[in-house]
Amino acid sequence: MRWSRPTGVVVGPLMRELIVYLDDPGLDPAPRRRAEGLLFDLLQPASTGVIQVPLPHDPRAREVAEALFDAPDDNRHLGAWGLEVGASIRTLARLFTAETGMTFGQWRTQVRMRAALGLLADDLPVATVARRVGYRTPSAFVAAFHRLTGRTPGAGPASTPAQTERGRDGHVGAFVRLPRQAHASWPVDDMRWPTARQPRR
Repeated sequence: MRWSRPTGVVVGPLMRELIVYLDDPGLDPAPRRRAEGLLFDLLQPASTGVIQVPLPHDPRAREVAEALFDAPDDNRHLGAWGLEVGASIRTLARLFTAETGMTFGQWRTQVRMRAALGLLADDLPVATVARRVGYRTPSAFVAAFHRLTGRTPGAGPASTPAQTERGRDGHVGAFVRLPRQAHASWPVDDMRWPTARQPRR
């Protein structure tokens, strides 16, 4: 197995327990090797892939972005955010388009869907996930999810953002990282075990 980039994977109950088990720093080498071998046997890429969310560089737009990563259910419009960070609606709209390649609305949808994947992986009801990521109705959430991923939230397992990482290119992605020592051909550096749940930043 050799993946050249961070890859979303399907995390079922067994894999989730293995991740928690392997997070124990006191685990002896022999059982660790056996558990790692089983984990690699279970790996399969998720059909939805990884949701990468580009971050704006301007400090005003960046402040808005950081706040929405922390609270994707915040429904304030761009004018209200402008008052918060000291920028006009037009300026913020221009910054998001220029620095992320998306309108503010499109960008916020990406953030919400990234958060939704983790909540769905925790087996929360769709209605609860919809509310937690800022949708007033489950139907609106389902429609947005389908537009972005090509499937409905209940159609099979989601890729699980067990660890959220900020890349050198200013992107935030949701994916699972695996340990360097677990497989010699694994190509990605700076690896660490994730926790079972997606941490809030």
